[in-house]
Amino acid sequence: MIRLKHLLIEHRDNSFDHRLKLLKHSLQTAIELEHSTIPPYLYALYSIKTDQNLEAAHLIKSIVKQEMLHMSLDCNVLNAIGGHPKIDHPRFIPHYPGNLPGSVEDSLIVPLAALSKQLLLDVFMVIEEPEKTVDGTTPPADGVTIGEFYAHIKKEICELSRMGNIFTGPPEKQLVTGFRELQNKGVYDEATALAAIDMIVEQGEGSDTSPIDPEHELAHYYKYAEIYHGRKLIANPRPKPGQPGWVFEGHRIEFDAGGIYPVISNPNRHSYAGKPRITDLNLTFNSTYSDMLRKLHNVFNGQPDNLALALLSMQSLREQAQLLMTQEVVPGQTAGPTFDYIPA
Repeated sequence: MIRLKHLLIEHRDNSFDHRLKLLKHSLQTAIELEHSTIPPYLYALYSIKTDQNLEAAHLIKSIVKQEMLHMSLDCNVLNAIGGHPKIDHPRFIPHYPGNLPGSVEDSLIVPLAALSKQLLLDVFMVIEEPEKTVDGTTPPADGVTIGEFYAHIKKEICELSRMGNIFTGPPEKQLVTGFRELQNKGVYDEATALAAIDMIVEQGEGSDTSPIDPEHELAHYYKYAEIYHGRKLIANPRPKPGQPGWVFEGHRIEFDAGGIYPVISNPNRHSYAGKPRITDLNLTFNSTYSDMLRKLHNVFNGQPDNLALALLSMQSLREQAQLLMTQEVVPGQTAGPTFDYIPA
């Protein structure tokens, strides 16, 4: 379970303006948190060789898409309360390996690494772990889950809405295209803000009783657990007292380690010193990723119709990353993108 700072929304100054400022800060942290999972998830996804481990690749790709959706929903909520999402700046991409935004210093250290079952168990499933699972596992009791963090945000939205009108943002900044779940579902008031946050939590963690989200997909924790266990999660066909309602006893999900590029973990620009071709390929990737962030910044700051341009940049990333991953750095290990911010 990732341990988040519990004090993000606690406050001494109880004034409306101060609490609204802190709510905007918390939503910016939520945007950064949702984005911060994307580089490590993409690094693992790109490490899967073409036409290998197809079901695992499909599951991870679906999670990345939903993380982009969650980031968009957070931006919609922040825009709705008069905030300004900040995406185009050097600190938006966190340092890897390191903590995720909003997490306590001794919490989970997240790397850039090739896909492996150990990475799934020790990192990805920990990031997405709910307060209570439905598969019989018991997460640690300490820490604040992402779901609990969002519960604090919902509570503050409700309390501030009773104190005054917080939904003062221009409606034209709402992103209502690009994702099926966003079609004509902007954030304009308390009800739509809470619905947006509920979608984020349900897609990430599921509920106390079901791993299925309202869109009829498995929550992220269970998708990663399927790859780890090598089986689909299904409703327990023969439940007995004390047994979980869901079990990993569905069809096999193959995981072939030979279908993974042997990429180095946690590369940085110094990793490729004296290797100009790899340095250039890495710069190309980083420039594309940074350009995508700039376009997303524009999308969420008054140009929502330009989402297609940002998505076009993202489509180039896989090819650029996998070209890097064919380049040998040291015997038996290949290069990977560093996810550095490149100024315009």
